[in-house]
Amino acid sequence: MGNAALRQLAALSEVSFDDLDGRVVAVDAHNWLYRYLTTTVKWTRDGVYTTSEGEEVANLVGIVQGLPKFFEHDLVPVFVFDGGVTELKDDEVAERREQREKAEEMLADAQERGDHIEAARLEARTQRLTSVIQETSRELLDLLDVPYVEAPAEGEAQAAYMARRGDADYVGSEDYDTLLFGAPLTLRQLTSSGNPELMSLDETLDEHDLTYEQLVDVGILCGTDFNPGVDGIGPKTALKLVREHGDLFGVLEARGEHVEFADRIRELFLDPPVTDEYEFDTDVDPDISAARSYVIEEWEVDADEVERGFERIDDALSQTGLDRWT
Repeated sequence: MGNAALRQLAALSEVSFDDLDGRVVAVDAHNWLYRYLTTTVKWTRDGVYTTSEGEEVANLVGIVQGLPKFFEHDLVPVFVFDGGVTELKDDEVAERREQREKAEEMLADAQERGDHIEAARLEARTQRLTSVIQETSRELLDLLDVPYVEAPAEGEAQAAYMARRGDADYVGSEDYDTLLFGAPLTLRQLTSSGNPELMSLDETLDEHDLTYEQLVDVGILCGTDFNPGVDGIGPKTALKLVREHGDLFGVLEARGEHVEFADRIRELFLDPPVTDEYEFDTDVDPDISAARSYVIEEWEVDADEVERGFERIDDALSQTGLDRWT
């Protein structure tokens, strides 16, 4: 999920939604979905989003509640879905699975004790993007005519690539690793109330007198989704060491340290698997009636949980006019 320690180095500022009208945001779909998924599960009865066959589709609640923010501010979201997981991320995936399994055990204990508050907190930690969630998310986005792109590997790497090509104005993600993937401008807090936070790659590099490659080296020293980092090295120490020794390998040699697969990890950030074989249309024309039927009737989501979201989307389309998105 990225290295939050990079926040200490990132150039961040608040940006008004008024300054973002008509812009295209390449959204890290898994990152965005997961945040709405865990929030929905944490604060909503599971009967609201669980079908009669036991399928949990809290993602549909999250999408309907989360999309209005884009429509209301005349922002064009293009969701970018992860592709295959690189083998270098296997350890991270295994660790998350282990954490989820522990949370599931603790959840069962809390439910047995009747501790509903603790159970709600733990249930959010057990969430994962199942095949049903993956499928239904795409189907709902199709009905709402919201474009999406399938990445060959990391969604945030593909989103950063699209922004560098000029096909998107911003990347949308909560992860600071978008900096390491070379995203020029990242919008954070798109799932929160208030204005988003803008993270600038160029300003980050200028502020610390670093090259992009050196910033990647700093990130690797601190730790990424692909490696745990070097013990005792935080972002400020990493910055100092990279300045002193030139790059990652100079730092490792000087300190007698080792980062497994350092070359490959560095390459994954500097030249990740991406594709330019994608097309999307920003002339969006949602079928709200079909989307509402899909969520409420086909997937048995409680209408009270999504009706306001559909109303907000409908109102936003009437007020802003989607012809401005072309």
